Amino acid sequence: MTPSQFQEIYNEALDILAENLPEYLWYHSLEHTLYVFDRAIYIGKKEGVSNENLLLLKIAALYHDMGFINTQVEHEQESCKIAKANLKKYNLTSAEIQTICGMITATKIPQKPKNHLEAILADADLEYLGTTRFQEASDRLYKELKHFNPALSKSKWNTIQKTFLTNHHYHTDFCKRYKTHRKHKNMEMLN
Repeated sequence: MTPSQFQEIYNEALDILAENLPEYLWYHSLEHTLYVFDRAIYIGKKEGVSNENLLLLKIAALYHDMGFINTQVEHEQESCKIAKANLKKYNLTSAEIQTICGMITATKIPQKPKNHLEAILADADLEYLGTTRFQEASDRLYKELKHFNPALSKSKWNTIQKTFLTNHHYHTDFCKRYKTHRKHKNMEMLN
């Protein structure tokens, strides 16, 4: 794949998201996709991923939440359907598209990545849990979830988050080493 082909994929993905994501997705937004894209590249490089695999990782990051344009339920499967349909025209092999879909599927909660690339995208998707961005991202997710469940109280949300953070673990060596401590600090803030 040439750099110009990747640029076409990048531009098309961002256009689709910008034009079609519902406005009430304050967390699963274009901004979130760009953040995960950036984190996937960063973690991928820290984890020593080849340039060829880094390209597939970048594409998976762009598509990982695209299914939200059609559904919130099983959106990862929908993201894979969209990726399969859109990426054929860029001469990616069926094995490459399968690898991309594997990474997208690995972001489903609870995360169960089956290989290194899947672990990287899974960690990129939830990397914010171990950063100073936690509170801002948490507030956005709360606002989004409240759209679907207006009865969701802030105290119930904090309980959900505590449980989630307690059960979550990073998959890559990089995130285990550099994000876990901050994640625990963020958990303490919820008390």
